[in-house]
Amino acid sequence: MLKFAELIFGASLLLLLAGCATTPREETASLPAELTATNPVVPAKPVVTHPVLPPATNHTSEVNINLPPRISRPAPILTWTSLNNWAVRQRLSPPRKVASSPITAYAISSPKGVMTLIIGSREATWNGVGIHLGFAPEIIDNQVFVYGLDLQKNLEPLLVNDPLSFGTNRVVVIDPGHGGINGGTISVLDKRPEKDFTLDCARRLKPLLEASGWQVFLTHTNDVDVAISNRVTFAEMHHASLFISLHFNSAAPSRRESGLETYCLTPVGLPSTLTRGNPDFLTQSFPNNESDEANIQLAMRLHTAVLRASGEEDRGVRRARFMGVLHGQKRPAVLIEGGFLSNPAEAQHIENADFRQKLAEAIASVLR
Repeated sequence: MLKFAELIFGASLLLLLAGCATTPREETASLPAELTATNPVVPAKPVVTHPVLPPATNHTSEVNINLPPRISRPAPILTWTSLNNWAVRQRLSPPRKVASSPITAYAISSPKGVMTLIIGSREATWNGVGIHLGFAPEIIDNQVFVYGLDLQKNLEPLLVNDPLSFGTNRVVVIDPGHGGINGGTISVLDKRPEKDFTLDCARRLKPLLEASGWQVFLTHTNDVDVAISNRVTFAEMHHASLFISLHFNSAAPSRRESGLETYCLTPVGLPSTLTRGNPDFLTQSFPNNESDEANIQLAMRLHTAVLRASGEEDRGVRRARFMGVLHGQKRPAVLIEGGFLSNPAEAQHIENADFRQKLAEAIASVLR
């Protein structure tokens, strides 16, 4: 498991991202030279691979931008906000510096845990586990400033809000990725398809969840291809309160990338961590955005549990808009990439039934 110290000393390097059978690609925010403190310009259609953010150079406690709100509830916070001021409003202790070389990092705590932010980096940690922000925190007048939507959609759900409660409607849909003619990625070891491992893991997970009182439905129980839209409709038909999609990753032809990634939908107004070349319009809203806060809570809990059980490298909780199996959901929904079949060492683990049982047990432990 990646320790915070490793994150600190590696934060200056770009981390490669990958999806199922997809070459890794990092989506990073850039600051165009034409943006100045007196002329903050936000284009109507943000650049996909380099989302535009307002310059953090205004010497005030709130730095306004002109991005039109598209979220019905709660009202989006479209400012750069002093983390000290935010902490006061939330009745939290002020952020404290925890590292100054080779990078600068600050931690802010609540009874629920500790969020550590790296200045100039979208990477952060929650209780030592990786999470990716929309925009990198900045230093202004010796204070940490964080983009308001990151506070609202990443920090507040974890540091301030009540924990996610599963309530009395204990119905969960487990979605084994791929199936039938859509085999997914291929193991570098023996060319077995991803679909074999996702379906096996889902079958192992079902009785574990049922033993904890959940009613469990699999989007498919045998080797068939189910359309993305049908997987979403299936969850709606069964009045599911949660949706979990199981996948395994690839960075082929590279064999180097490894580790665990967990995805949930990108909130309106923030750039995605991964696009795979798809448009990433910051103002685009989907049904699942109503579950933004619950999504990040569920994703962090599942990611932490699987990370500890598997011993994999921590690639963090990430955001994406293009994953249709997520954005059409009307319930908390996450997608887990349980390791890289393009990495020989990880493929060996994934092909081991005992490892897949560990993954299933880790997921089930979160939903008890």
